[in-house]
Amino acid sequence: MTTSAGPEADRPPGQRRWTWEHPIGPRWLLLGDVGFEGSYEDDIPLALCAEIQGLFVDLPPRLRERFTLVGCTPDSALADLLDRLPAEALGTERAWLGDISIMAPPPHSPPSWWGEDLGDVVVLAQRPNTTMPEAVDIDLDGFVHVYDRTDAVVRPGDVNEFVLLGRNEVRYGTCRNVTGVFREQAAPPVPQVRLLGCRPEAPLLTALGAVGQSTKAAQRRRRIRAEVYVVAADGSVSQVIDAVVSGTVDAGEPSRLGAGLLDVTIDSDPREPLPLGIVGILEHWYTGRPGEKNLWAGYDRELRHHWAGVALAHRSDAPDRPAGTTYDLDGLSVTDIEGFYCAIGEAINGPGGYFGWNLDALDDCLAGRFGAVAPFRLVWHDSAVAREHLVAGYDPRRLGPAITLDYLLDMLEAHHVKIDLR
Repeated sequence: MTTSAGPEADRPPGQRRWTWEHPIGPRWLLLGDVGFEGSYEDDIPLALCAEIQGLFVDLPPRLRERFTLVGCTPDSALADLLDRLPAEALGTERAWLGDISIMAPPPHSPPSWWGEDLGDVVVLAQRPNTTMPEAVDIDLDGFVHVYDRTDAVVRPGDVNEFVLLGRNEVRYGTCRNVTGVFREQAAPPVPQVRLLGCRPEAPLLTALGAVGQSTKAAQRRRRIRAEVYVVAADGSVSQVIDAVVSGTVDAGEPSRLGAGLLDVTIDSDPREPLPLGIVGILEHWYTGRPGEKNLWAGYDRELRHHWAGVALAHRSDAPDRPAGTTYDLDGLSVTDIEGFYCAIGEAINGPGGYFGWNLDALDDCLAGRFGAVAPFRLVWHDSAVAREHLVAGYDPRRLGPAITLDYLLDMLEAHHVKIDLR
């Protein structure tokens, strides 16, 4: 693995240009740590690789989960739903409840347990509790809010009653127990990651040297955690947000991709892979910034979200344009909130530009230092598309209320952005 000589070598690893003398150019750079205990470094060069298998994989959709509120005394909207619906309506869209938070009753104080949130909840059935005739057991399905579908959900050890809250902390009742929510860490959906055509640096070579040894020290030396960076045609690198190789080095062997290169196998820690489509998105930045707008328009919502994430990783540090500047937003493909983030990013910062990829990030961008400073004028072309699609309702992708066009307009105007809908 080499970098350009001279001042280039003095830069942080993520700001260097990385090259090697091999017919197959490097595509990925791993920066992280090997053999750590507890805390670890996140910027030690570990390897350049031609390919990585198992990091980008399309998983099947997450399945809905089943829960039971045991010994429940329902209140408010939950009680109303149970009272007014016949048994045959349970389990249908008429029995949709929305979101429920499962909390400890006061005065139970955080941070011992902050509670768990269930989204897109449907009531399936109810029946009398076998030991508490005045209470009922309620079967639900929906999703537990987790960052990663492999995440554990730890049951609090000192809570023997749960409070149920709806939106805006409306009390839905209490229950003695909840089943189906708390669980151990799941196994990784993709058990192994393979670094193909890899040129390891010394720390990774040390880990490979410990393969086959059974001691605890050898096991520790094989532990790896690395952030993944994509290598562009000119050797510059940018981080792929949320792309992490984490696990235990299991094997290394000569690579079919060329002499002097290795294929390294890593037994993965529990973690979801990223969608395969991200690799195609990254291609648009391989030789520099994309040259035309709306290349994101053909992607689905998930990949539009990742398009904005790639734009964030490649954003420039150019100064804001002056207050009062007019920007043109092409709204023809703003059929979802992710499309809005892609479109406003390109309106402000050109093709492949970034200007937020969630509401908090948009709020940060509107404060300046991301290409525009308020007050400014935003001409929203084909705004009827967003008017049709960004409407009130429930957003099952976000597991929460949908973000409407009117909400966005109010947010922009609160930041002194003048909107011209066309």
